[in-house]
Amino acid sequence: MSTPRPFTVGINLWSQATSWPDFLAAAQLADRLGYEHLWTWDHLHAIIGDPQQDIFEAYTTLGAWASATKNIRLGLMVGANTFRNPGLVAKSIATLDHASNGRAILGIGGAWFDYEHEHHGFEFGASVGERLDWLDESVAAVRALLDGKSVTSPAGGHYHFSDLKHAPLPIQKHLPIMIGGNGRTKTLRTIARNGDMWNGFGTPAVLQELDGVLREHCTTEGRDQSDIVRTSNLWIVIRDTVAEAQAVWEAQAKHNKVDVASITEPGRPLLGPPEVIAAALREYAAAGFDCAIVEIPAPYDHETLERLAGEVLPMVNGTR
Repeated sequence: MSTPRPFTVGINLWSQATSWPDFLAAAQLADRLGYEHLWTWDHLHAIIGDPQQDIFEAYTTLGAWASATKNIRLGLMVGANTFRNPGLVAKSIATLDHASNGRAILGIGGAWFDYEHEHHGFEFGASVGERLDWLDESVAAVRALLDGKSVTSPAGGHYHFSDLKHAPLPIQKHLPIMIGGNGRTKTLRTIARNGDMWNGFGTPAVLQELDGVLREHCTTEGRDQSDIVRTSNLWIVIRDTVAEAQAVWEAQAKHNKVDVASITEPGRPLLGPPEVIAAALREYAAAGFDCAIVEIPAPYDHETLERLAGEVLPMVNGTR
């Protein structure tokens, strides 16, 4: 009988409405506290509140973090497939793997924010379905390139690679690919084909039901479903009382120029003392999601970062 994996946590720092020194300091704190991985958005305009707020570009951020951190793994939550040619993505993530001494994770998704596509002139596709078809083709090409294979695009595809091969390969023998999204027909199928990690969102019941869909895709694709790490996307504020945590959440919303009611979703945010948060995380673990990726908005909540690592995780894993 296999031993259950310990519950782990990654941190996703919002890249909007912040200064670079504060952004970097929060990343370094996450590293010192021993979190599993560190993420940021891949957006060119703010996605919460006013789109014209300050926001930092994602791959440049990861490169800077690689030099400023020591142990934490680094990735995008998640990269917008429409922004970049997949060959460039493979080259960028392999370079990041060398810059970080083997700590890179390729995060990628179909993209959804029409505002930034319209204003930058990026191709957005005719539908969500078309973008997800592009994603499936892209992920297959990137997986092959990262594994040292030569890629030539099939006729009729969206991309046009011709005997493409890269060097150097990543430091990691198998650089993991994280795919974000809940799409039953296409996204979860792409994960079953070439994903190593899945980031989904929703209540434990919703995620458990979606996990059943992923398992069906894995069976169809001949994939061992246990090779895919399930991660839940959560928002958390930890204080001694729910009221204190709610006040912090409201202040974060105000700082990001948004009504707090508009950033409340089923299962998110989780607000309250460590015992309440630990109980909620155990529900996700029971649903088969033994890793949470916690989004932290600016101004970055150092108390939540410290208490999540120091108090909540030991409760969830039974070490306290």
